Amino acid sequence: MDASLNALIQNFFNSLALGGLYALIAVGYTMVYGILRLINFAHGDIFMMGTYFAFYAITLLLLPWWLGFLFAIFITGLLGYSIEKIAYRPLRSAPRISSLITAIGMSFFLESFAVVVFGGIPKSFNVYPKVFSDVIMMGKTRIPVLTFITIIVTALLFLLLWWLLYKTKTGLAMRAISVDIPATSLMGANVNNVISITFIVGSSFAAVAGILWAMKYPQVQPYMGFTPGLKAFIAAVIGGIGSIQGAIVGGFLLGFLEIMLVGFFPSLAGYRDVFAYVTLVIILMFRPTGIFKIYSEQKV
Repeated sequence: MDASLNALIQNFFNSLALGGLYALIAVGYTMVYGILRLINFAHGDIFMMGTYFAFYAITLLLLPWWLGFLFAIFITGLLGYSIEKIAYRPLRSAPRISSLITAIGMSFFLESFAVVVFGGIPKSFNVYPKVFSDVIMMGKTRIPVLTFITIIVTALLFLLLWWLLYKTKTGLAMRAISVDIPATSLMGANVNNVISITFIVGSSFAAVAGILWAMKYPQVQPYMGFTPGLKAFIAAVIGGIGSIQGAIVGGFLLGFLEIMLVGFFPSLAGYRDVFAYVTLVIILMFRPTGIFKIYSEQKV
Protein backbone atom coordinates (compact mmCIF):
# COMPACT_ATOMS: atom_id res chain seq x y z
CA MET A 1 0.00 0.00 0.00
CA ASP A 2 2.86 2.36 0.85
CA ALA A 3 4.46 1.73 -2.52
CA SER A 4 1.22 2.58 -4.33
CA LEU A 5 0.77 5.79 -2.32
CA ASN A 6 4.38 6.83 -2.97
CA ALA A 7 3.91 6.21 -6.68
CA LEU A 8 0.69 8.22 -6.67
CA ILE A 9 2.37 11.19 -4.94
CA GLN A 10 5.33 11.08 -7.32
CA ASN A 11 3.07 10.86 -10.37
CA PHE A 12 0.97 13.74 -9.03
CA PHE A 13 3.96 16.09 -8.80
CA ASN A 14 5.28 14.91 -12.16
CA SER A 15 1.86 15.61 -13.67
CA LEU A 16 1.84 19.14 -12.23
CA ALA A 17 5.30 19.84 -13.65
CA LEU A 18 4.60 18.43 -17.11
CA GLY A 19 1.15 20.01 -17.27
CA GLY A 20 2.64 23.35 -16.29
CA LEU A 21 5.13 23.17 -19.17
CA TYR A 22 2.36 22.33 -21.64
CA ALA A 23 0.29 25.20 -20.24
CA LEU A 24 3.15 27.70 -20.57
CA ILE A 25 3.51 26.86 -24.26
CA ALA A 26 -0.25 26.68 -24.83
CA VAL A 27 -0.70 30.21 -23.48
CA GLY A 28 1.35 31.53 -26.40
CA TYR A 29 -0.85 29.71 -28.92
CA THR A 30 -4.08 30.86 -27.35
CA MET A 31 -3.08 34.51 -26.84
CA VAL A 32 -2.17 34.91 -30.50
CA TYR A 33 -5.28 33.08 -31.65
CA GLY A 34 -7.49 35.06 -29.30
CA ILE A 35 -6.33 38.34 -30.85
CA LEU A 36 -5.54 37.52 -34.49
CA ARG A 37 -7.37 34.20 -35.01
CA LEU A 38 -3.99 32.89 -36.17
CA ILE A 39 -2.50 29.50 -35.29
CA ASN A 40 1.18 30.34 -34.84
CA PHE A 41 2.69 27.02 -35.89
CA ALA A 42 6.17 28.48 -35.37
CA HIS A 43 5.54 28.67 -31.62
CA GLY A 44 7.04 25.24 -30.90
CA ASP A 45 10.19 26.29 -32.73
CA ILE A 46 10.37 29.52 -30.74
CA PHE A 47 10.36 27.19 -27.71
CA MET A 48 13.35 25.42 -29.28
CA MET A 49 15.22 28.65 -30.04
CA GLY A 50 14.88 29.73 -26.41
CA THR A 51 16.80 26.65 -25.26
CA TYR A 52 19.61 27.32 -27.75
CA PHE A 53 19.82 30.97 -26.69
CA ALA A 54 20.19 29.86 -23.06
CA PHE A 55 22.76 27.20 -23.95
CA TYR A 56 25.01 29.53 -25.93
CA ALA A 57 24.57 32.48 -23.57
CA ILE A 58 26.17 30.35 -20.87
CA THR A 59 28.70 28.34 -22.90
CA LEU A 60 29.85 31.03 -25.37
CA LEU A 61 29.12 34.34 -23.65
CA LEU A 62 30.12 32.79 -20.30
CA LEU A 63 27.22 34.38 -18.47
CA PRO A 64 26.16 33.03 -15.06
CA TRP A 65 23.38 30.48 -15.46
CA TRP A 66 20.66 32.75 -14.07
CA LEU A 67 21.74 35.69 -16.23
CA GLY A 68 22.01 33.40 -19.26
CA PHE A 69 18.44 32.22 -18.69
CA LEU A 70 17.15 35.80 -18.38
CA PHE A 71 19.11 36.79 -21.49
CA ALA A 72 17.58 33.88 -23.43
CA ILE A 73 14.05 34.82 -22.33
CA PHE A 74 14.64 38.43 -23.41
CA ILE A 75 16.09 37.45 -26.81
CA THR A 76 13.29 34.95 -27.42
CA GLY A 77 10.75 37.69 -26.69
CA LEU A 78 12.50 39.86 -29.30
CA LEU A 79 12.39 36.93 -31.72
CA GLY A 80 8.62 36.67 -31.26
CA TYR A 81 8.30 40.42 -31.81
CA SER A 82 10.41 40.23 -34.99
CA ILE A 83 8.40 37.32 -36.39
CA GLU A 84 5.15 39.21 -35.83
CA LYS A 85 6.45 42.42 -37.38
CA ILE A 86 8.21 40.89 -40.39
CA ALA A 87 6.10 37.83 -41.23
CA TYR A 88 2.58 38.35 -39.87
CA ARG A 89 1.90 42.09 -39.73
CA PRO A 90 2.11 42.65 -43.53
CA LEU A 91 -0.52 39.89 -43.98
CA ARG A 92 -2.98 41.14 -41.40
CA SER A 93 -5.46 42.26 -44.08
CA ALA A 94 -4.83 39.23 -46.29
CA PRO A 95 -6.96 36.07 -46.23
CA ARG A 96 -6.27 34.00 -43.13
CA ILE A 97 -4.94 31.12 -45.20
CA SER A 98 -2.02 33.37 -46.16
CA SER A 99 -1.07 33.90 -42.51
CA LEU A 100 -1.49 30.18 -41.82
CA ILE A 101 0.86 29.24 -44.68
CA THR A 102 3.33 31.87 -43.48
CA ALA A 103 3.25 30.40 -39.96
CA ILE A 104 4.06 26.94 -41.33
CA GLY A 105 6.84 28.42 -43.46
CA MET A 106 8.27 30.25 -40.44
CA SER A 107 8.31 26.98 -38.52
CA PHE A 108 10.35 25.29 -41.27
CA PHE A 109 12.64 28.32 -41.48
CA LEU A 110 13.45 28.30 -37.75
CA GLU A 111 14.13 24.56 -37.78
CA SER A 112 16.40 24.83 -40.83
CA PHE A 113 18.10 27.90 -39.35
CA ALA A 114 18.86 25.96 -36.17
CA VAL A 115 20.29 23.03 -38.15
CA VAL A 116 22.57 25.30 -40.18
CA VAL A 117 23.69 27.64 -37.40
CA PHE A 118 23.63 25.42 -34.30
CA GLY A 119 24.19 22.06 -35.97
CA GLY A 120 21.99 18.99 -36.17
CA ILE A 121 23.85 17.02 -33.50
CA PRO A 122 22.04 17.08 -30.13
CA LYS A 123 23.85 18.97 -27.38
CA SER A 124 23.84 18.14 -23.69
CA PHE A 125 22.08 20.86 -21.68
CA ASN A 126 24.13 20.67 -18.47
CA VAL A 127 24.56 24.41 -17.94
CA TYR A 128 22.62 24.70 -14.69
CA PRO A 129 23.66 24.10 -11.05
CA LYS A 130 23.79 20.47 -10.01
CA VAL A 131 21.60 21.26 -7.01
CA PHE A 132 18.65 21.30 -9.42
CA SER A 133 19.27 17.59 -9.97
CA ASP A 134 18.99 16.80 -6.27
CA VAL A 135 16.07 14.89 -4.82
CA ILE A 136 13.77 15.86 -1.94
CA MET A 137 12.42 13.02 0.18
CA MET A 138 8.71 13.22 1.12
CA GLY A 139 8.44 10.21 3.35
CA LYS A 140 9.62 7.46 1.04
CA THR A 141 8.78 9.42 -2.09
CA ARG A 142 11.65 10.93 -4.08
CA ILE A 143 10.73 14.22 -5.79
CA PRO A 144 13.39 16.01 -7.89
CA VAL A 145 14.12 19.61 -6.90
CA LEU A 146 13.56 20.58 -10.53
CA THR A 147 9.95 19.38 -10.29
CA PHE A 148 9.23 21.85 -7.48
CA ILE A 149 11.08 24.62 -9.32
CA THR A 150 8.98 23.98 -12.43
CA ILE A 151 5.72 24.11 -10.46
CA ILE A 152 6.71 27.31 -8.61
CA VAL A 153 7.96 29.11 -11.73
CA THR A 154 4.83 28.13 -13.65
CA ALA A 155 2.55 29.38 -10.87
CA LEU A 156 4.41 32.69 -10.61
CA LEU A 157 4.25 33.27 -14.37
CA PHE A 158 0.51 32.60 -14.45
CA LEU A 159 0.02 35.08 -11.61
CA LEU A 160 2.07 37.61 -13.56
CA LEU A 161 -0.02 36.96 -16.66
CA TRP A 162 -3.24 37.41 -14.66
CA TRP A 163 -1.94 40.76 -13.37
CA LEU A 164 -1.00 41.84 -16.91
CA LEU A 165 -4.39 40.90 -18.37
CA TYR A 166 -6.69 42.18 -15.63
CA LYS A 167 -4.78 44.91 -13.80
CA THR A 168 -3.08 46.89 -16.59
CA LYS A 169 -4.22 49.02 -19.51
CA THR A 170 -2.25 46.78 -21.86
CA GLY A 171 -4.22 43.78 -20.65
CA LEU A 172 -7.46 45.69 -21.09
CA ALA A 173 -6.42 46.52 -24.67
CA MET A 174 -5.57 42.87 -25.32
CA ARG A 175 -9.00 41.76 -24.18
CA ALA A 176 -10.67 44.49 -26.21
CA ILE A 177 -8.73 43.64 -29.37
CA SER A 178 -9.73 40.00 -29.01
CA VAL A 179 -13.34 41.15 -29.41
CA ASP A 180 -13.07 43.90 -32.03
CA ILE A 181 -9.86 45.27 -33.54
CA PRO A 182 -11.34 48.28 -35.42
CA ALA A 183 -13.41 49.46 -32.46
CA THR A 184 -10.41 49.17 -30.12
CA SER A 185 -8.33 51.19 -32.56
CA LEU A 186 -11.01 53.89 -32.62
CA MET A 187 -10.84 54.04 -28.82
CA GLY A 188 -7.22 55.18 -29.08
CA ALA A 189 -5.36 51.92 -28.45
CA ASN A 190 -2.21 51.27 -30.48
CA VAL A 191 -3.22 47.93 -31.97
CA ASN A 192 0.20 47.14 -33.44
CA ASN A 193 1.97 47.69 -30.12
CA VAL A 194 -0.54 45.56 -28.21
CA ILE A 195 -0.25 42.70 -30.70
CA SER A 196 3.55 42.94 -30.51
CA ILE A 197 3.41 42.74 -26.71
CA THR A 198 1.21 39.66 -27.05
CA PHE A 199 3.85 37.93 -29.18
CA ILE A 200 6.61 39.01 -26.78
CA VAL A 201 4.77 37.60 -23.77
CA GLY A 202 3.87 34.35 -25.51
CA SER A 203 7.42 33.86 -26.82
CA SER A 204 8.94 34.63 -23.42
CA PHE A 205 6.68 32.02 -21.81
CA ALA A 206 7.78 29.53 -24.47
CA ALA A 207 11.43 30.31 -23.66
CA VAL A 208 10.86 29.63 -19.96
CA ALA A 209 9.12 26.36 -20.85
CA GLY A 210 11.97 25.46 -23.20
CA ILE A 211 14.63 26.07 -20.56
CA LEU A 212 12.74 24.05 -17.96
CA TRP A 213 12.11 21.29 -20.52
CA ALA A 214 15.82 21.14 -21.41
CA MET A 215 16.69 20.95 -17.72
CA LYS A 216 14.24 18.07 -17.27
CA TYR A 217 15.31 16.28 -20.47
CA PRO A 218 18.91 17.61 -20.75
CA GLN A 219 19.36 17.66 -24.49
CA VAL A 220 18.76 20.33 -27.14
CA GLN A 221 18.36 19.74 -30.87
CA PRO A 222 16.69 21.63 -33.76
CA TYR A 223 13.48 19.57 -33.81
CA MET A 224 12.90 19.36 -30.07
CA GLY A 225 10.02 21.86 -30.24
CA PHE A 226 7.81 19.79 -32.52
CA THR A 227 6.26 17.33 -30.05
CA PRO A 228 5.90 19.70 -27.06
CA GLY A 229 4.53 22.38 -29.40
CA LEU A 230 2.01 19.98 -30.92
CA LYS A 231 0.87 18.74 -27.52
CA ALA A 232 0.57 22.30 -26.21
CA PHE A 233 -1.58 23.12 -29.23
CA ILE A 234 -3.75 20.11 -28.38
CA ALA A 235 -3.96 21.40 -24.80
CA ALA A 236 -5.08 24.81 -26.08
CA VAL A 237 -7.78 23.17 -28.24
CA ILE A 238 -8.94 21.00 -25.34
CA GLY A 239 -9.28 24.03 -23.10
CA GLY A 240 -10.83 26.20 -25.79
CA ILE A 241 -8.33 27.94 -28.02
CA GLY A 242 -8.51 31.66 -27.46
CA SER A 243 -9.13 31.23 -23.72
CA ILE A 244 -6.21 31.79 -21.33
CA GLN A 245 -7.96 29.80 -18.62
CA GLY A 246 -8.65 27.06 -21.15
CA ALA A 247 -4.99 26.84 -22.15
CA ILE A 248 -3.92 26.49 -18.53
CA VAL A 249 -6.58 23.90 -17.70
CA GLY A 250 -5.96 22.01 -20.95
CA GLY A 251 -2.21 21.89 -20.29
CA PHE A 252 -2.64 20.47 -16.81
CA LEU A 253 -5.30 17.99 -17.97
CA LEU A 254 -3.02 16.72 -20.70
CA GLY A 255 -0.10 16.44 -18.28
CA PHE A 256 -2.19 14.48 -15.79
CA LEU A 257 -3.57 12.23 -18.53
CA GLU A 258 -0.13 11.29 -19.81
CA ILE A 259 1.59 10.76 -16.47
CA MET A 260 -1.25 9.06 -14.62
CA LEU A 261 -2.16 6.64 -17.39
CA VAL A 262 1.45 5.57 -17.81
CA GLY A 263 1.88 5.44 -14.02
CA PHE A 264 -1.10 3.15 -13.51
CA PHE A 265 -0.68 1.19 -16.75
CA PRO A 266 3.08 0.92 -17.43
CA SER A 267 2.48 -1.41 -20.36
CA LEU A 268 0.91 1.54 -22.23
CA ALA A 269 4.04 3.71 -21.94
CA GLY A 270 4.81 3.22 -25.62
CA TYR A 271 1.41 4.70 -26.49
CA ARG A 272 1.84 7.80 -24.36
CA ASP A 273 1.61 10.24 -27.26
CA VAL A 274 -1.46 8.47 -28.64
CA PHE A 275 -3.51 9.50 -25.58
CA ALA A 276 -3.08 13.18 -26.45
CA TYR A 277 -4.25 12.69 -30.03
CA VAL A 278 -7.18 10.49 -29.03
CA THR A 279 -8.24 13.10 -26.47
CA LEU A 280 -8.09 15.77 -29.19
CA VAL A 281 -10.32 13.70 -31.49
CA ILE A 282 -12.85 13.11 -28.69
CA ILE A 283 -12.94 16.81 -27.80
CA LEU A 284 -13.41 17.81 -31.45
CA MET A 285 -16.22 15.27 -31.83
CA PHE A 286 -18.24 16.17 -28.75
CA ARG A 287 -17.17 19.70 -27.80
CA PRO A 288 -15.24 21.33 -30.66
CA THR A 289 -15.20 24.70 -28.86
CA GLY A 290 -13.21 23.18 -25.99
CA ILE A 291 -13.90 23.27 -22.27
CA PHE A 292 -14.01 27.08 -22.11
CA LYS A 293 -16.11 28.19 -25.05
CA ILE A 294 -15.27 31.55 -26.60
CA TYR A 295 -18.54 33.27 -27.37
CA SER A 296 -17.31 36.38 -29.13
CA GLU A 297 -15.90 36.38 -32.63
CA GLN A 298 -13.46 39.06 -33.58
CA LYS A 299 -14.59 41.44 -36.32
CA VAL A 300 -11.73 41.92 -38.71
